[in-house]
Amino acid sequence: MSQRLEKPEPTQLSSAEQTRLALIRAALTLFGRHGYDATTTREIAAAARANIGSIAYHFGGKDGLHAACAQHIVETIRSVAGDALEVPEVAPDISPEQAGMILEGALSRMVAFIVARPEGGEIVQFILRELNRPTSALNTIYFGVFEPVHKRLCAIWSAATGEAPDSQRTLLTVFTLLGQVVYFRIGREAVSRRMSWKAIGPAEADAIADVTRANLRAILAARRAEQA
Repeated sequence: MSQRLEKPEPTQLSSAEQTRLALIRAALTLFGRHGYDATTTREIAAAARANIGSIAYHFGGKDGLHAACAQHIVETIRSVAGDALEVPEVAPDISPEQAGMILEGALSRMVAFIVARPEGGEIVQFILRELNRPTSALNTIYFGVFEPVHKRLCAIWSAATGEAPDSQRTLLTVFTLLGQVVYFRIGREAVSRRMSWKAIGPAEADAIADVTRANLRAILAARRAEQA
C-alpha cells in the first residue's frame, strides 16, 4: 500500500494531534447517532475528554468539525481501498484473473475495516445519517470516496469480465458487491445472534470475507460463462 495513504499510529501523534483525532472520533459517533442539529459541542468535547475550547481551536467551531469528519472519512476509506485507488488506469495487458484478484483484495480490506473495527462502525453510521438527511458533508464523501472508488472498481470489473465499465449492469453489480460488506456492519447485531457469535472480531471478519470473495468468484464465473 502506498506510504502516502497510510495513517500514523496513535503513538506517533503529538498531544494536539491526539486531541484533534479524539474530537473527530467522538463527533463521528455523536453526529451519526443523533444528527448534526441534535449534537452539541459540549457533548462532543465531553465524549472526547477534551476542553470545549479545543473544538474552536482545531476546527473553528461545530461546522468545521463536521466538515473535518467528512474529510477524515474520505482519507480513511482511501487508505482502506488500497489497490482499487492506487491503479490510476487499468493496465491494457492486465488479465481477467489479475483483475479478479484485485477485486478480492479490495473486498477483503473493506470487510476487515468496515465490519470488524470500531471506527468502521462510526464511519458507516455517519454516512447513513448523511444519506438519510444530506448536508454538505455528503458532497465531500460522495466526490471524495463514493464516486472515484466506484468508478475505479467498475474499471477493474470491466477488466475482469469484458463488460463495459459504465454499463448499468456493471454499476449495479459493483454496488451489490459493496452492499454486502456494508450489511454485515449495519446488521451486525442480527448476524451475531444468528451465528451465535459473542462479537465480530478478526476471525469472524475472515469468515465473512471468505463468503464475499466466494460470491465475487461465482458472479465472475457466471459472467465469463455468458461470454464463452
